Amino acid sequence: MLRSTLALFIALACVPAAADTLLLNARIHTLDAAVPEAQALAWDEAGRILAVGDSAALQQQFPAAQRLDAGGRSVLPGLTDAHGHVLGLGLSLLNADLRGTASKAEVLARLRAHAQQLPPDSWLLGRGWDQNDWPEKVFPTAADLDAAFPDRPVYLSRIDGHASWANSAALRRAARDLDGDWQPEGGRIERRDGKASGVLVDAAMDLLDGAVPKPDAALKRKAYALAFDKLLAAGLTGVHDAGVSLDDLAVLRELADAGKLPLRLYTMADADGPALDALCRDGLYAHAGGRLQMRAVKLYVDGALGSRGAALKADYSDDAGNRGLLVTSPQAFRRSVEKAQRCKVQVATHAIGDRGNELVLDTYAAVLGAQAKSDHRWRVEHAQIVAVPDIARFARLGLIASMQPTHATSDMPWVQARIGRARLPGAYAWRRFLDAGVPLALGSDFPVEQFSPLLGLYAAVTRQDLSGQPARGWLPDQRLKMVEALRGFSLGAAYAGFAEARLGSIAAGKTADLTVLDSDVFLIRPGEIPSAKVAATLVDGRFMYGALPPPR
Repeated sequence: MLRSTLALFIALACVPAAADTLLLNARIHTLDAAVPEAQALAWDEAGRILAVGDSAALQQQFPAAQRLDAGGRSVLPGLTDAHGHVLGLGLSLLNADLRGTASKAEVLARLRAHAQQLPPDSWLLGRGWDQNDWPEKVFPTAADLDAAFPDRPVYLSRIDGHASWANSAALRRAARDLDGDWQPEGGRIERRDGKASGVLVDAAMDLLDGAVPKPDAALKRKAYALAFDKLLAAGLTGVHDAGVSLDDLAVLRELADAGKLPLRLYTMADADGPALDALCRDGLYAHAGGRLQMRAVKLYVDGALGSRGAALKADYSDDAGNRGLLVTSPQAFRRSVEKAQRCKVQVATHAIGDRGNELVLDTYAAVLGAQAKSDHRWRVEHAQIVAVPDIARFARLGLIASMQPTHATSDMPWVQARIGRARLPGAYAWRRFLDAGVPLALGSDFPVEQFSPLLGLYAAVTRQDLSGQPARGWLPDQRLKMVEALRGFSLGAAYAGFAEARLGSIAAGKTADLTVLDSDVFLIRPGEIPSAKVAATLVDGRFMYGALPPPR
């Protein structure tokens, strides 16, 4: 309910005549402690917020402004996904979508349908399979694909991107013979009787990736455009793009130069490679238009839990002798972290298992040294399984936990089987991180998960699947309050991207990035959150998706 004092409150940053647009009749959740709720806000032609407050007062203050009627809709600070893969999403929309397949037979049916759209000699690419969703819950084989596709190469990324499934026609194109008893460093070739069976985990995928056709700039532009439309329609005004190559950044720069970048991208250089070298040589990158930058690097320590590649301190509970993979050696990882520090580049590291997270903490502590209390804002991406004592180390080192709520609700059916009951207290432990004073930046890891931030908010406050199970939520003591979850997708993400002075809340002087919903997530039942409708998405005060009634 709006506070009565709001009728008297107006935050002004400029003279009234400069106001360009006045949004009225709204239920505004600002995340600004000075005025947490409001009915109206005004912004200028540059998209800078001029005032937030009561509708009647702002109409009097800005009589010449163009007016928009929100019709009682809910207005939130522009939502940002703090960990996604924009090009990956776009390409997944162009390739076979295997998410949600309940069996290998369903995978094959989707592949056959998609193959009908392709030239006869092209590769068949897809993403999204997850053996944990199938009755047998074991990795598939090349033979499962060969009967349907004996000649066309087939290459399918697992849902988490940390394993691939290929048919024999594709395996024959590998960089070397995959049979035998050897394993690549940081990866695993699944074999039966010494023969490669068709699944490559983590670094083993590199042995085949060189043969898989790479998208050219034209295809990337098409993929980006598809992804932008989807993300804006979901209410996202920004994404932290986790792992962008120098070539990909060049395409994004072209789009930004042409005015075709409709949302904000905080990109991270993809590992210790050409993009990081460019940052070290040329300095941190920021496009003049304000919607594209690269000042961070995404490093990788371990694999994923679903493919048993996450690095654990003890064996997997359902796979004796397996403690996962370090996809980067500790020595190489430290060298990369030291390099980034020298170049004043923010470090963000993928770490999922408790051993992987411990390695990141140990390395960060050693490299930061006395600078641990500086404003470095180094990040750990995912932090899914963390030894409980290590959570306090995140706070002591001044780290940000970049976490994805829907990972918990997707993984919960099988997590205990993977890691056992004893390790559950540190599993997807958002509440423990927050209570320890660790800033949270929330996202989805799309296209691994669905990109809708509403699904993320729902998962964060319920820890339930879309059918409302389990009834009290999975590990319910780790749920977040709605305001905490919303902060993770707004102010928390802004802080993680060094942008909290401009973004993340609705206040005078900040930028008018707004997400407008038909429903108020603070008032509706939790089960209604996923079906809430996005009415409009505004970036720099301009409608990038949807509309409101015309100005009067």
